Amino acid sequence: MAQQVMSDIEIARQAKGLAIDAVAASLGLEEAELERYGRDKAKVSLQALQNRTNLPDGKLVLVSAIHPTPLGEGKTTSAIGLGDALNRIGRKASICLREPSLGPCFGIKGGAAGGGYSQVIPMESINLHFTGDFHAIGLAHNLLAAVLDNHLHQGNALGIDCRRVVWKRVLDMNDRALRNVMVGLGGPANSMPRESGFDITVASEVMAIFCLAMSLNELKQRLGDIIVAYTYDQKPVTARDLRAHGAMTVLLKDAFQPNLVQTLEHTPAFVHGGPFANIAHGCNSLVATRMALKLSDYVVTEAGFGADLGAEKFFNIICRMSGLKPQVVVLVATVRALKFHGGVAVDRLKKEDVEAVERGVENLRQHIDNVHRFHLPVVVAINRFAGDSDAEIDAIRYKCDYLGVPVVPCSNWADGGAGAETLAQAVVDKVEQHQGDFRLLYDDSLPLWQKIRTIAREIYGADDILADKKLRDKIRALERDGYGRLPVCMAKTQYSFSTDPALKGRPRGFDVPLRDVQLAAGAGFIVVLTDNVMTMPGLPRQPSAELIDLDDDGLVSGLF
Repeated sequence: MAQQVMSDIEIARQAKGLAIDAVAASLGLEEAELERYGRDKAKVSLQALQNRTNLPDGKLVLVSAIHPTPLGEGKTTSAIGLGDALNRIGRKASICLREPSLGPCFGIKGGAAGGGYSQVIPMESINLHFTGDFHAIGLAHNLLAAVLDNHLHQGNALGIDCRRVVWKRVLDMNDRALRNVMVGLGGPANSMPRESGFDITVASEVMAIFCLAMSLNELKQRLGDIIVAYTYDQKPVTARDLRAHGAMTVLLKDAFQPNLVQTLEHTPAFVHGGPFANIAHGCNSLVATRMALKLSDYVVTEAGFGADLGAEKFFNIICRMSGLKPQVVVLVATVRALKFHGGVAVDRLKKEDVEAVERGVENLRQHIDNVHRFHLPVVVAINRFAGDSDAEIDAIRYKCDYLGVPVVPCSNWADGGAGAETLAQAVVDKVEQHQGDFRLLYDDSLPLWQKIRTIAREIYGADDILADKKLRDKIRALERDGYGRLPVCMAKTQYSFSTDPALKGRPRGFDVPLRDVQLAAGAGFIVVLTDNVMTMPGLPRQPSAELIDLDDDGLVSGLF
């Protein structure tokens, strides 16, 4: 009889995690530096980072991936397995991950706590509310919206033009019905009627600021810089003008402390912040990464979706603002996903097809080329499944050989850290060989249009970018107003190098249509929306919410 494979939630539920005090002690944290949330998770005081300012930083390893497919590539699972494996081979390692949004958990993607025997625990708590950080971020965002509408209702002393209010509300759930709404209906007692809408919380500028600030003072300063509307003479109105940024900071002060949990193998894991990479900058909080670097010899972090989104933003936004420099990048792929990019239908991916792998490897090779543009070494991690043939693995190695990139099959989903030890050693080897010549893709002084075009051409492989006169004028106006030196944050489909999710592999001969640009003055970047990308996703035909339930014993089922 075939052995029954346990689900992720069943594996996590059987795990015997250490008390969070023991996990913290393995990093050298003091008892007084923890704020416990039960036995298995804790907030770490910002004082812990201040106490270690003079300590050297550990080595930073960034995990990214090829473009996601309906099958999943296991990027987070691979990052967790790599962290466990680094500890197994004698390196003191920790992991930094984003917090899961409830939108994907109840939508189609599922949670973000890893899978199989490479998970962070407590899996159910992490995927469902966790320590309440996202709720605090949503409340801070919506408080600003409420203060803004109250200002309009109470006489509008700042002279805000209701047609030029740019601050929406947010909700941490996929809900397409809220993309465009009317607020203030019901007569004079209910504020000024105007058009508005909702974004998902992970797309909020408050989330971006939360993940980029390094102190509460900086958090408050950045929140104050948020532009919420424009006056009749088109002057910006900020959260500071509305005197809302102090109260917003109060709502965020506890959430701003990084969360500490552990993997199934007790590797410390900081899970904090969570902007999406297709509509935001896609990385966990900078304060968590900085803290981990002071406490560990190696820190494994991840950037969301494919390397054309998450990794590009990690380099051009996070590294530019923080001075962080990763020593090596791990790109995660699966044989079945490469066959999918090579044109094979989902229902035929279990059949060996070396030629399809060779075609699909072009997607992986462009991601490798892109990372090399930043002068960083790459290791390819093949998240291996039982049906993958040696011939298919060899085809990937052969096609990538001339790039000088190790291709390492991993089995950490089934075997935990033991299944990624070869990957860990390859990462250590690259780190020890790397000479540290990391470079950004573009300079601050480059005009905004050229920054956008550089990303489209150099990273996506596009011929050019397209925009109408109104949008070009908007970009020029941002430069006139003094925002031309900011980096750009591209909002684009995660499924393709192009803006067409149906174009797999390594497409050529396409342009990138720009739909809008939005100033995130507090976060310190310009958001560029391409084609029809949405900042409030919708639920699929059969959302995961239909499968999630609570049994008679109070146990959650259907969560993954």
